[in-house]
Amino acid sequence: MRRRTFLGAAGAVAVTLTLSGAALAQEAVKIGLILPMTGPFASTGRQIEAAARLYMQQQGDTVAGRKIQLIVKDDTGVADVTKRLAQELIVNDKISVMAGFGLTPLALASGPLATQGKVPAVVMAAATSTITEASPFIVRTSFTAAQATVPLADWAAKNGLKKVVTLVSDYGPGIDVEKAFTEVFTKAGGQVENLRVPLANPDFSPFLQKVADAKPDALLAFVPSGVGAQFMKQFVERGLDKSGIRLLAEGSVTDDDLLNNIGDVALGAITTHHYSVAHDSPENKAFVEAFKKANPNMRPNFMAVGGYDGMHLIYEGLKKTNGQGGQVLIDAMKGMSWTSPRGPVSIDPQTRDIIQNIYVRKVERRDGELYNVEFATIPNVKDPVKAAKAN
Repeated sequence: MRRRTFLGAAGAVAVTLTLSGAALAQEAVKIGLILPMTGPFASTGRQIEAAARLYMQQQGDTVAGRKIQLIVKDDTGVADVTKRLAQELIVNDKISVMAGFGLTPLALASGPLATQGKVPAVVMAAATSTITEASPFIVRTSFTAAQATVPLADWAAKNGLKKVVTLVSDYGPGIDVEKAFTEVFTKAGGQVENLRVPLANPDFSPFLQKVADAKPDALLAFVPSGVGAQFMKQFVERGLDKSGIRLLAEGSVTDDDLLNNIGDVALGAITTHHYSVAHDSPENKAFVEAFKKANPNMRPNFMAVGGYDGMHLIYEGLKKTNGQGGQVLIDAMKGMSWTSPRGPVSIDPQTRDIIQNIYVRKVERRDGELYNVEFATIPNVKDPVKAAKAN
């Protein structure tokens, strides 16, 4: 009797475990995509969501036997809203992964929640170097502002520029751009004057007048994606396009999504960045074609490739963990490498930042449209801020 009772109980436990395993296999992996879908940075949200949905369309909505469910939330570009949405997604929706984060303050607002909930947070856009230090659960598939800027400072020094004014939006990545450019360019013997513009409701006109009065060889600009058209409009209104002052920029200014709307004033601008829609590779040509087919009247920008690669990182991480999230998922993402539409990339296992090529580009007109045309490549660039700390 005792033996039969024991076997019966053991059988019941086995059935329960089997059912639990089956339930886990059927339970959806929920990805909370938090983006600015309205407001001045809506183009960022639109691009990332479109790329994430394209990836799911191409790769299917099942990974390691589990359904993938994408939950998109609009934070309007406000950090307090991001924090509230992240908390609701973790507590109420039981998400396995957070992703998106269009601006630095939005990513930083979610860092403590990622840590407390042990929920990996994939930063697909925000670019301040310190973001990955805000939580051990943050991993980045976008870029860092300094990563894109140091090669531009090298280029400026090697091409005879002696005096540069920097004009940046006054928040994390803008300050990173200013510092990275200034350190490298002055070390090479150049002279730099720094100007900062408020992030909220920026009026560039008085700052551009200061640039005109300073008469530098070049102006180095950084503004968030979505604000480049306004900056360039005021650049023209102040006559700087005819002043002989060269325009250099971190690539967010000549965002592929908005470049045609900026117009001919952007022609000749020298920028450095990790992605251009004109990047010449089979992977990028296929990506651009699929993106345009899925999203008529849009062409992908660097935000889109950050979202596309972010989804790739999540999918491949889930494959390695057999669908598990939490610490094992973030560990699986460290050191991962693949060929992106932007070129070869990998996740730095120490910093959880992306390692990637940075390209020097010039705005040119081709087939009636404006493009950031790459003419030089700096391979396998790490975030220089963290690299300097490590040394």
